[in-house]
Amino acid sequence: MRLMSQKPAMNCARPVFATWTTAFVLLTTLSLHAAEDKKVVKDLEFANVDGHSLKLDLYLPKAKEGPLVVWIHGGGWHAGSKDGCPVTWLTDHDIAVASISYRLTDKATFPAQIHDCKGAVRWLRANADKYGYSIEKVGVAGSSAGGHLAALMGTSGEVKELEGEVGGNLDYSSRVAAVVDYYGATDFVLRSKTQPHRANQKGSVVYKLLGGGADEKVDLAKQASAAFHVTEDDPPFLVIHGDKDTTVLLDQSKRIQEVYQQAGLPLELIVIEGGKHGGSEFYNGDRREQVIAFFKKHLQDAED
Repeated sequence: MRLMSQKPAMNCARPVFATWTTAFVLLTTLSLHAAEDKKVVKDLEFANVDGHSLKLDLYLPKAKEGPLVVWIHGGGWHAGSKDGCPVTWLTDHDIAVASISYRLTDKATFPAQIHDCKGAVRWLRANADKYGYSIEKVGVAGSSAGGHLAALMGTSGEVKELEGEVGGNLDYSSRVAAVVDYYGATDFVLRSKTQPHRANQKGSVVYKLLGGGADEKVDLAKQASAAFHVTEDDPPFLVIHGDKDTTVLLDQSKRIQEVYQQAGLPLELIVIEGGKHGGSEFYNGDRREQVIAFFKKHLQDAED
């Protein structure tokens, strides 16, 4: 009970302290190596629309002249931001990533959002030499509202009404060469029938996007839907959706699959059993490897 009883506790503390010290050094070393392999450039302004600054973040791999993937965030077109991009692991495979912003529905209704996305791609092409990626093949990916915009980017190349002039750089193309769509809407006319509370009801996310219900603004709903723009020169798609998603129903991904099949175009639909509207299972494990393989095939291998 005297000093003797304190010695074992002191002896036990030493290896614990040593273990934590070793772990800290290891994590610090790994972080330094990761920093050496990836450069992050934040808050680059690619356009300014009516005083509203549109910015993007660049995640650049150590290797130069690799392809670029543009990430479009979700949030129902009324929320979300470019921060917290979930696919920065693409840089581990020599693919640069640009996480972009766009005007939300409190600032503007459609087609402002797709105009902003296309403006970002043109800016990225115009500034490729400065940041060291290739513009030969540009891919796009997005989730939820961002998945909708990514899919629309894929099927609306050179559709005049959807190109816009945001940010200028009009000598550069906004076309993309590969699309990864995480559970995005592709047909608002269909959605007005299967989810009227989300597409037609005043105050719903689609109502705010279109400036009215999809059942009333049918022409605009079609213009905003990737499924209505498919042509034979559109890029390959990888679509990932959960079969328990009640926010954006699986029929939205099956719809773009149907239209792509009719056009004889390549589209792979991965249905996650039990998957809801997002979650780590969409970005890790097999799903991550499938996205990496998809972009390597259609962006990297296509350049060789």
